[in-house]
Amino acid sequence: QVQLVESGGGLVQPGGSLRLSCAASGFTFSSYAMSWYRQAPGKERELVAAITGGGGITNYADSVKGRFTISRDNTKNTVYLQMNSLKPEDTAVYYCNAERTGRTWNGPYKYDYWGQGTQVTVSS
Repeated sequence: QVQLVESGGGLVQPGGSLRLSCAASGFTFSSYAMSWYRQAPGKERELVAAITGGGGITNYADSVKGRFTISRDNTKNTVYLQMNSLKPEDTAVYYCNAERTGRTWNGPYKYDYWGQGTQVTVSS
């Protein structure tokens, strides 16, 4: 079955760094765009960063540009989020997402999978 397992979260001081990992299984990893989302208490889930299946195109939320880097290793079926210069407002549960969309003769399709999330807390 499909599994996305995040790891690497924790407590870090402002200005510090963390590296999140998301190990995928149960689907053809390289065929899926991968993303990191986050959700802070009382707020909606928001897109943090995304990367295409081949890794050639990335996209970031304005709030993390220049501080976070998304990458993937298709030989290990793993996507990463390197987070530097962390701020208290980065505190949230971070979720890994896999998505594939397309169209067949029968119409459009979308496959969408989520991990269980990992807590990131930035505090002194």
